[in-house]
Amino acid sequence: MRQNNYQGALQRPIGSGFDAASTTTEVIKGIDLSGKIAIVTGGNTGIGLETTKTLAGAGATVIVPARDMEKALQNLKGIANVEVEPMDLMDPGSIDSFAQKFIQSGRPLHLLINNAGIMWVPLRRDSRGIESQLATNYLAMFQLTASLWPALEKANGARVVNLSSHGHQFGQFNFEDPNFLTGEYETLQAYGQSKTAVNLFTLELDNRARFSNVRAYSLHPGSIAGTELGREASVELFQQMGFFDADGNVLPEVAASLKTIPQGAATTVWCATSPKLNDIGGVYCEDGDIAELSHDSGTSAGVKAYSLDETSAARLWGWSEDITGIEFRFLSAYTQGNV
Repeated sequence: MRQNNYQGALQRPIGSGFDAASTTTEVIKGIDLSGKIAIVTGGNTGIGLETTKTLAGAGATVIVPARDMEKALQNLKGIANVEVEPMDLMDPGSIDSFAQKFIQSGRPLHLLINNAGIMWVPLRRDSRGIESQLATNYLAMFQLTASLWPALEKANGARVVNLSSHGHQFGQFNFEDPNFLTGEYETLQAYGQSKTAVNLFTLELDNRARFSNVRAYSLHPGSIAGTELGREASVELFQQMGFFDADGNVLPEVAASLKTIPQGAATTVWCATSPKLNDIGGVYCEDGDIAELSHDSGTSAGVKAYSLDETSAARLWGWSEDITGIEFRFLSAYTQGNV
């Protein structure tokens, strides 16, 4: 039986040869994705666009689901091997429609890159009453992955790459009040729990999928210049985070630490394609390698142990099935209890 990453058992760097300065060009070097099919959510802007370009440039056919089709088509214009389809992560019916169309095509899915997300937004809820960061950053990911599961199994060697964040350190998953129905809404806490959920889901998914030859990875891409992710955050919030000075300008030391977009997408591409990960999964990665466990009480590099906890991962899985009404249809030995 393959070892899992519960409690961070596998959470240590493996000497990938890459670091925070590595780019997608370096990470993809020598890798041929001809004949492979990938889906990249949010694949028409920021690091998602860079991920799409990199995978397509290595020979993969890349499908980009997008809420704003006109914008996506414009941003992806001229890139070979790319298909664009409509999908809105805040609309469960839209996710079902996208996934059903792909499943009906009969194609396998070799790479599912759950890249899209939102950050530090005001309180909003979807049609089910789910807080928007939790709905977009996590529950949509759960639903899409489950809905595409037959195609992932069909690939016989697929990978699911889930974009998490250092922001998971802002908070654990609040099972008592995940949608802020009784407690006061705090956008950093909401963002943090959504990314903690991503890590717990990745951990549990990899364990359950191991007999289907599907591996799952979560990652922190780094703090990146030139993306749209923080467009709704206030100056005051950036000041609270220690990113801006009193006049609303980016602090020089913060600016110097920011990654470029090709550097920011490098860990995603590494998780999706590195042969070094063929026999390991369920891990949280950053800077082109598996991250260390963080044992500090405050925020720091690495991953918090609470987001790799076996009991929490199983509990979140059950909660997610209840909330979405969706169950994974594993064809593997896991469903037969042979684990």
